[in-house]
Amino acid sequence: MRVTQNPDFRRLRAAQGVSQIGSQIGFLALPLAALQVLHASVFEVSVLTAAQIVPFLLIGLPAGVWVDRMRRRPILISTDLFRGLLLFTVPLAYALDMLTLGQLYLVAFGQGVATVFFDVAYQSYLPDVVETDQLTEGNAQLELARSASQLIGPSAGGWLISALKAPVALGADALSFLYSAFMVSRIPAEREKPVVTNGNRTTWSVLWKEVGEGLTFVRHHRLLAPLAGVGGLLNFSYGMVAAIFTTYTVRELGFSAAKLGTMMAIGSLGVVLGAVVARRLSHRLGTGPSIVLGALLNGVGPLFTPAAPTSAPEVVITCGLFLQSFGVVLFNVNQVSLRQSITPRPLMGRMTATIRFVMWGTLPVGSLCSGALASNIGLHRALWVSAAVGALAFLGALFSGVRTVGTRKVPLPASAADTPVAGEPAEQCDRTDVR
Repeated sequence: MRVTQNPDFRRLRAAQGVSQIGSQIGFLALPLAALQVLHASVFEVSVLTAAQIVPFLLIGLPAGVWVDRMRRRPILISTDLFRGLLLFTVPLAYALDMLTLGQLYLVAFGQGVATVFFDVAYQSYLPDVVETDQLTEGNAQLELARSASQLIGPSAGGWLISALKAPVALGADALSFLYSAFMVSRIPAEREKPVVTNGNRTTWSVLWKEVGEGLTFVRHHRLLAPLAGVGGLLNFSYGMVAAIFTTYTVRELGFSAAKLGTMMAIGSLGVVLGAVVARRLSHRLGTGPSIVLGALLNGVGPLFTPAAPTSAPEVVITCGLFLQSFGVVLFNVNQVSLRQSITPRPLMGRMTATIRFVMWGTLPVGSLCSGALASNIGLHRALWVSAAVGALAFLGALFSGVRTVGTRKVPLPASAADTPVAGEPAEQCDRTDVR
């Protein structure tokens, strides 16, 4: 049976597709609310971007322990509801003429906290919804849904912001999270493997001991460690670029919200193409080479923005966004599927949290660095430095064991999703999470 014939997977895909449309609107609307309504500085906007990601540094690791001790489905539903209600406060405050930069920081940070738990639970939940041999196809389908959302979202967001102002447009993002919560709630609870408690209390010593198990597992794994390093460097560069991209295109190139949204939508066609061909490329090239190629394209794409001529930059920047989008999907589909297939299920949440801590934890650092850099050397030069960092990231995959995984030389490892962790009884680990 193909993964698309699984009704529960279709519900999960629909939930993510719609919430991603809203997230794309929010990606434009939140910094534009600070820029257009509150007249924030370049550094203040970069701090706003960092506030959404810094929770991955603060609670990313213990979140993995908590997710491994809880059912994933309730986490997905509750975090979606929280994000939706939190975002509704922005258009409400704007309507009452009470919107402040401080509120935007709190909303961004609160969203980040919820996203930490959602993302860790989400990647740990997929292996319960689909079969192990369907993980690559499932991840590719989710990326395809995300790509369609990225095609629709920026353009719709640009026009919504132009028509209704940025704070009001965030209401659409809020509605998308509520829809996502509804669709996930329709997936039967029994889909998820049961969690069996062992009576241990979650003390700080137990918490950090289990955090350490996840860190050790990733750090000493010959494939997970380089994947974390490559993803961390790519996201550090992305955080740098994203923090000043909107400010650069709006203030120095004179782009309107509608034009910027349209360019981002066209550039997101790379996500569509990547989601369509990712599985085929993986079969033809191998998982490892596909990861290397995806990291290379992901890193090179942002160089097109500072390289674009100021007289007619639209085409060049859009081509860069397309190339980057294609690389992101090719990298993500293959590296996430590889991680899910080689990690025992009792460690899935902690592995995901550790990887996310490294990959996403670098984003706020990059955002703050580029904000400070732009304040000192200017937006254009800061963009060159920011993009150049990511262009080198693929070397970490090229010169590691990742390069040959899934090729004739090194076949893809057999699934470890239901194998026990050292020291745990096999009969328990085959059906439960570690508590």
